[in-house]
Amino acid sequence: MIVAPKREDHFSFGLWTVGWQARDPFGDPTRPWLDPVESVHRLSELGAWGVTFHDDDLIPFGADEAEREKDILRFKEALAETGMVVPMMTTNLFTHPVFKDGAFTSNDRSVRRFALRKVVRNLDLAAELGAATYVFWGGREGSESDAAKDVRSALERYREAIDTLAEYVTDRGYGIRFAIEPKPNEPRGDILLPTVGSALAFISTLEHSGMVGVNPEVGHEQMANMNFVHSISQALWQGKLFHIDLNGQRGPKFDQDLVFGHGDLLNAFFLVDLLENGGPGGAPAYDGPRHFDYKPLRTDGADGVWESARANMVTYLLLKERAAAFRADPEVQEALAASRVAELAQPTLAPGEGYKGLLADRSSYEDFDVEAVASQSYGFVRLSQLALEHAVGAR
Repeated sequence: MIVAPKREDHFSFGLWTVGWQARDPFGDPTRPWLDPVESVHRLSELGAWGVTFHDDDLIPFGADEAEREKDILRFKEALAETGMVVPMMTTNLFTHPVFKDGAFTSNDRSVRRFALRKVVRNLDLAAELGAATYVFWGGREGSESDAAKDVRSALERYREAIDTLAEYVTDRGYGIRFAIEPKPNEPRGDILLPTVGSALAFISTLEHSGMVGVNPEVGHEQMANMNFVHSISQALWQGKLFHIDLNGQRGPKFDQDLVFGHGDLLNAFFLVDLLENGGPGGAPAYDGPRHFDYKPLRTDGADGVWESARANMVTYLLLKERAAAFRADPEVQEALAASRVAELAQPTLAPGEGYKGLLADRSSYEDFDVEAVASQSYGFVRLSQLALEHAVGAR
């Protein structure tokens, strides 16, 4: 029986996902505009828990105050009627032509100031709606030409912007955390902070670094030919996985935004295993929303929009079941032991040993049998095959 999503699964979707009209650089929209209120109701019926949005997804750019308040009120009423929540919000700093050279890092100082004010206004709305996380995706923060952008100054302006906004949130007592979303390219030829690693390095320079983490996206890391499970592992290791965007991608090409699992299935399986079973004692390693940032295929009509939304949640739940079965399988436990996977958690140095104790231990070097250890087999092929068999339901 196919699993059914429930509110306690904490699945969330961006309004821009199901609401995508399927316009691309080479083609006009294939679907009509979708009312955000309808999106809330339909996602709720499918078992989703939360909905997220850019400001412009809900309120048209340039709307007057009366129109803005009307749109917000209708949205709030839909949330109240369905019990849906807003766990995350973000600001659109990439669609309008004013941001064609970036927002926080535009060469034009007046654009940078406008961008900051646009974010501040929407941080107030995020707090009003109870959002715990505010995401920053710098889709236009970059360049196509190395002659056009002083990258060192751009990073300084980026840091200035995040520090300023963090100070605002702190002074207001909002309790909102920030999450930077990396992407290597598209729409800019080269986007600043292109990978999880570069974003984590940038965060370490911030004045309020403790309240800033990352919001990695499957497709974005895989566009850079990164292993998404490795990137998420590092973010978890540093305590910086504040939010996550789930979708599918097939290799380093344009941002496909496929349904979760409809790209690299094995990487998706190990990702779910990490999120759900990677904590102490096999507990979940991540307690935030399971957020889907995908696009329904341009070839499909309205029926395909809701089928794809359901597919994201069902695929995650199926992989969650498969990962639990993988961990519980006695043959897998035996293979893990043979591969010495758990031994990596054991510190290399004994408690209180230090380098002096290491140098005094002849077994670690002088008497170490290099050839005998070099000949041992780790059995990783067997372990990987067991994972594949569980992932596809053969076990």
